[in-house]
Amino acid sequence: MKLKLNDSKTCFWILALAGCLSLVIFLGMGLFNTKGEPREAIVALSMLQSGDWICPINNGVDIAYKPPFFHWCVALCSLVAGYVSEFSSRLPSALATILMVLVVYKFMIRNKVSVELSLLTGLVTFTTFEVHRAGMACRVDMLLSAMIVIAIYFFHGWYKSRNAVLLLFVVLSMSAAALTKGPVGILLPCGVMGLFMLVRGENFFKTFFLCLSVALASCVLPFIWYYLAYQERGDAFLYLVYEENVLRFTGKMVYSSHEAPAIYNVVSVITGLLPYTLLFVVFLFTMKLSLPKSSAGVKSWFVSLPHRLGRMSDQDLLSFLSIVVIFVFFCIPKSKRSVYLLPIYPFMAYYIARFIHYISQRNRRIVVGYAKAFVGIAVSLPLLVLLVRTGILSGVSFSGKHAAEYLAYVHNFMNLPYLQIVLFLLFALGVAYLFLSNWKKMSVDGLGVSVAGIVGVVFMMIDGLILPSVYDVKSDYHMAREMQQLVPDGKIWDYRKDFRVGQRGRMHQFSVNFYLGDRIVPLDQNRPNKGYMIMGDDDYKEFVASFPDYKLKKIKRFNHKSCDDKRFLTLYSFMKK
Repeated sequence: MKLKLNDSKTCFWILALAGCLSLVIFLGMGLFNTKGEPREAIVALSMLQSGDWICPINNGVDIAYKPPFFHWCVALCSLVAGYVSEFSSRLPSALATILMVLVVYKFMIRNKVSVELSLLTGLVTFTTFEVHRAGMACRVDMLLSAMIVIAIYFFHGWYKSRNAVLLLFVVLSMSAAALTKGPVGILLPCGVMGLFMLVRGENFFKTFFLCLSVALASCVLPFIWYYLAYQERGDAFLYLVYEENVLRFTGKMVYSSHEAPAIYNVVSVITGLLPYTLLFVVFLFTMKLSLPKSSAGVKSWFVSLPHRLGRMSDQDLLSFLSIVVIFVFFCIPKSKRSVYLLPIYPFMAYYIARFIHYISQRNRRIVVGYAKAFVGIAVSLPLLVLLVRTGILSGVSFSGKHAAEYLAYVHNFMNLPYLQIVLFLLFALGVAYLFLSNWKKMSVDGLGVSVAGIVGVVFMMIDGLILPSVYDVKSDYHMAREMQQLVPDGKIWDYRKDFRVGQRGRMHQFSVNFYLGDRIVPLDQNRPNKGYMIMGDDDYKEFVASFPDYKLKKIKRFNHKSCDDKRFLTLYSFMKK
């Protein structure tokens, strides 16, 4: 089968469809199972409940740590259904991922990249582990990354065409990025394009003042929000901004924030580009590596680098500089997380697409073998679930401290509808048949697209069939529903011994609070006369010592380890003596 992939409009809609299939349709199937997602979703929930869209209070005492653009998007998506759900809170990330890929595709075409390679770049972007995970999460990082990448491409498009409309989109996308996570959304696009223009021979001062002008224009909308938020929350808001944007960068926050050495970023990229790093590893074993015979060879490589950069195509140079500038930038602060590097993935995907194209020409059997392996995985996953569902594999015994959790997974798989499992299995078998019966006839471009598509099918099997059952066990949703039945309305107070007076960035039961509709409030700052309270097993003794004027009555200890902090919680009623 010879795939006709040279029509740009057709490939555009293929990418749009691929994004919807790989991201949107499974968004609401998994419950929140980490503290990060409900922590962001609760901000949008508090906006809808309070009507305060500038700087609402959530978790009883908190103002949001990040600017509100992401939360605005979640709240707007939730207005349709009338409530904030897993689907509506993750939808902005998924839509931002799809928009980013489509914008990159269109600008790659404008940069004289072939339609086939542009399509493959988009599919690879969707199917890298880090992008796929972030695109299905209720977190600010994917929206920030999408706005940064879009701003870079719009900025480059304006530089080449001097189209004023594109410059307006540069300002708007950088403003949106800044309103998502702060000034980094303006600094990175300006840094990348400033360096790009210098490599292309532009005057330094002209480049500097151009980037400065665009940056200042992009600050206008964020400044309006910062001013309104300050008017509402005062000095507490100013210190929050200072801590998140300055102290986080310098590693001087009052609490530890994902501090790691620079090598962490290298490992993050290697794992984040899975499963394509596996293809690279396999390829390495088939070729002979020749290292430079002397230090002179290495020196000459660096000496000739500026000349070779100047000879690069626009797409090559833009991708290379974006990767280098963004990666180096995030190596500087002590705080490091894999999601900080998300903006480099569309640019890395371009080089991965070229790599797949290269090895498909040089050693086709490697790519075919890689694709066959993932075809096997795609078929095996629903088949294994079907074997568990029918009882053939349900008798497996587990031991150890996680035995109950594993048994709960098996129980959930055994309750899946047969129709759902069979449909996934038939879909996987259909993909396997199409590839195995046609791979010999495929062109180089068709083979590359097939590889990315098969990887996407594996992700679909995991997202639609495996993870919902796993997340159902890990989530605090069912515990929150029990609390809801025991305490139908009113506040539920919370006590934690790890909180100290004056501490910011305090921990909450984010998941339980979200599923209870933002009803949990810290007890230490309110001192109510009576009510209901939750706390962990390890909090009890310190609470009794710190609040001797309260009398506690145990209502229920929940036999579930919270996904937020891995603690068992107990619900009490209390009143002052």
